[in-house]
Amino acid sequence: MSEAFLHKTVLLDEAVDGLNIRPDGVYVDCTFGRGGHSRLILEKLGEQGRLIALDRDLAGVEEAQKITDPRFQIVHSSFSRLRDVLKELGVAHVDGVLLDLGISSPQIDEAVRGFSFRFDGPLDMRMDTSHGQTAAEWLADVTEQQLGEVIKNYGEERYAKQIARAIVAARSGEPVVTTRQLSQIVAKAFKSREPHQDPATRTFQAIRIYLNQELEELSLVLPQCVDVLAPFGRLVVISFHSLEDRVVKRFMRDGAQPAVFPARLPLRAAELPAPHLRLVGKAARPSAAEVSANPRSRSATMRVAERTEAAL
Repeated sequence: MSEAFLHKTVLLDEAVDGLNIRPDGVYVDCTFGRGGHSRLILEKLGEQGRLIALDRDLAGVEEAQKITDPRFQIVHSSFSRLRDVLKELGVAHVDGVLLDLGISSPQIDEAVRGFSFRFDGPLDMRMDTSHGQTAAEWLADVTEQQLGEVIKNYGEERYAKQIARAIVAARSGEPVVTTRQLSQIVAKAFKSREPHQDPATRTFQAIRIYLNQELEELSLVLPQCVDVLAPFGRLVVISFHSLEDRVVKRFMRDGAQPAVFPARLPLRAAELPAPHLRLVGKAARPSAAEVSANPRSRSATMRVAERTEAAL
């Protein structure tokens, strides 16, 4: 693997420590990526421990298949199928679930994947290249209104309308099929530029999130994580942008709140359902040393919650 494609796992020790590994426990790494978290989890497991990893990226699955440890199993699947995957494997409950929502450095740095405006390549952007619509195919038919909404809602881009208008105008001359084409179109639509950030950053992020249904996948998997966790099992989530972190923060916060019923109902406090989650510590960010060594980690936020004893 070339230096450009080396992947540095973000918040490696912090995330695995957050899982509070039991040597004989069963754990799920829902986002294997290049396996940094999984390999450290295996180091901490005893002979009776078990680790199940999921990844919808075929390249991630291929990397995972290099691990020959009998305690480890990889499944090609989106993590929104977590409950079904565990059921198919005969696993009722697990002691920890990890979600690292970032895309890996190889995904970003391999031009053929189309995730980055830094390299000229085909506009693909699919996490799972075995099926689904590519970014180029979507851009060929999407309406200007929908495109603008996607760029605004998923990229939080203030020039979303102008960018959408420019893309639709450009495709009338020739199809927009490469990352360089798209980044150049976006740059020309910008009225002003932010220092230290490429104009195409938010647009690329928005299209990737939309095509891969990343926020929908996250919203689907979080309740499943709670369902499959045994009492005192941990959920660890690392997010990389505000949209993801907002979903995670709200889910964990709500899960840690006691149930509230109308005041007129004849219920005593002792009869109210207990919260099914307990927040563990505060949101964690990479250290200055980690950000210096791996600038891509700078936007990461990690949150940890534990399933309560009263959850089952």
